Amino acid sequence: MVELETRELEYFIAVADELHFGRAATRLSIAQPALSKAIQRIETRLGVPLFVRSSRHVELTPAGEALREHGRHALNAVGAAVRNARRAGDLDPHLRLVLKPGGDAGLLSGILAEYSQQPAARRVDILFSGPADRTDFLRDGRADVGLLYAPFDNLDGLACEILHTEDRVAILPATHHLAAQEGVRMSELAGETLPRWKGIPAGAGDGTGPEVADVVQLLHMIAVGRMIGVLPRSLVDPAPPGLVCLPVIDAPPSHLVLAWNEQDHRPLVTSFVAAARRTLRTA
Repeated sequence: MVELETRELEYFIAVADELHFGRAATRLSIAQPALSKAIQRIETRLGVPLFVRSSRHVELTPAGEALREHGRHALNAVGAAVRNARRAGDLDPHLRLVLKPGGDAGLLSGILAEYSQQPAARRVDILFSGPADRTDFLRDGRADVGLLYAPFDNLDGLACEILHTEDRVAILPATHHLAAQEGVRMSELAGETLPRWKGIPAGAGDGTGPEVADVVQLLHMIAVGRMIGVLPRSLVDPAPPGLVCLPVIDAPPSHLVLAWNEQDHRPLVTSFVAAARRTLRTA
């Protein structure tokens, strides 16, 4: 007997991600009292508390942590099953590629040009993701391939090809006390305000500053002195007026990778990966 329905898992995951019933209700487009009652029904049915609630905060219990981890995989699997069924019946499939805006290090046009030369090339649909959900696009079947950044994106269960390696830079206002240096170390950035990226679960990131949804918002907040940022160089090169980019001397390099589900061996995917590899060899 199935003890939880897909919709109930979606409700639970939303609260587990947000750790706030009001924000989770807004995300789900339902009333907060209805969401609270749904979570109570889930806890009653499972026989274990999933959240510790107080007037000031919400946190997961050990049972809640376990359900969040496995429940997310279950939702991804259901989504992938539906999409794969539809895809199997598609007589003219398109290749779907996900990336963050500006997150291709200038390589995508060359890869697309190389891919288009193949006799079996299909139309490529470009999908733009939020700051932290590109891997979800690949795992649940919304996208076939993606441009991800390692070590920032979790590559578990994905095959990948490194396309580009680069250093990370600290983005600072030109008036910042470190701005005149040629480079900085991570220790020099300790205590600085860093962004909270939208879509990253509460407590999962290092940022303590205002929430931002993309690099454009981040750069604006840096320009008005609310925070600094640390990003792969290609995302902010050249620096906008009023900002400076300094190499972070002791930060590990960032890798732009082409990633796909390691179980996906369809010609639609393998041909695109091969085109990317040929582009790198001729670059």
